[in-house]
Amino acid sequence: MFSLQFRMWLMLTVLFAVVYAVIVVVGQTLGIGNFYFYLMISIGMMLVQYMIGPKMVEWSMRVKYIERNENPRLYQMVESLAARARIPTPKVCISELPIPNAFAFGRGLNDGRVCVTQGILRLLDEEELKAVIGHELTHIKNRDVLTITLLSVIPMILYRLAWHFMFYGGGRRDERGSAASGAMIGLVAFLFYFLTNLLVLYASRIREYFADKGSIEMGNKPSALASALYKLVYGSARMGKDSLKEAEGLKAFFINDPSLALNEFRELSQLDLDKSGTIDTTELMALKSKTVTLSFGDRLLELLGTHPNMLKRIKHLSEFHG
Repeated sequence: MFSLQFRMWLMLTVLFAVVYAVIVVVGQTLGIGNFYFYLMISIGMMLVQYMIGPKMVEWSMRVKYIERNENPRLYQMVESLAARARIPTPKVCISELPIPNAFAFGRGLNDGRVCVTQGILRLLDEEELKAVIGHELTHIKNRDVLTITLLSVIPMILYRLAWHFMFYGGGRRDERGSAASGAMIGLVAFLFYFLTNLLVLYASRIREYFADKGSIEMGNKPSALASALYKLVYGSARMGKDSLKEAEGLKAFFINDPSLALNEFRELSQLDLDKSGTIDTTELMALKSKTVTLSFGDRLLELLGTHPNMLKRIKHLSEFHG
């Protein structure tokens, strides 16, 4: 876990440095040379994202916070698993979205929120739901919810800068060559946008593996989490395009990527040897001895995705079986 947190914070430092460097170049082009101006702008962008992030998630995902008496079963699951994880019990909420999924968000360990959708409550059994909630609580415990939230704003900033300078120039058009220099800054910003976006996606994939591990360490069965992931893929594959589009902007928060569900279901259905709609311990152990080889297309999808390839991820879960 320390290795994960170290890599996350190192990545945050590198990306913040990239943003700072780009802002300095932009500022110089605009004729602003004060060091503290660059510093305050960089910190301000992060602070705004930090403050409004949870509210944006609540609004986008149609989140409703619940008390114990409104759903005792769900509340008890979260409370019990939080005690095992040795973290404060987060706020418990339900999203009105029909797509089956779960996510964690918030500003930190003492501001954690765990949310499940209406769809997942209808789809998973108790052991599977506990495994999913354990996964989400691990995100809160590792503080990578905050880290990913901060990281995700950096490519967005660079994209906006690239668009502005490539198509609108950098200001100070009265000076010779300003349009050309603005276009050059735009191209550099776009290159950094692409590279930093890949780093953010890589960080997002790392956190999923560690969150899976954290759920198992809370006492949940690897087969329960594998079966839950299989059901979530199947449930998402059955959803209409409008439902998938509704959650597209925040899919990085989800336990799996709903937009890849159709392709993933074709792969995972081969693991369900008895066609029961679940992945039991025997089926998971059968995968443990196999080698997972991805096609070029699958590797490319993973490189550009927020989540690991699902077959690789379930293969990783099989390693936790003795």
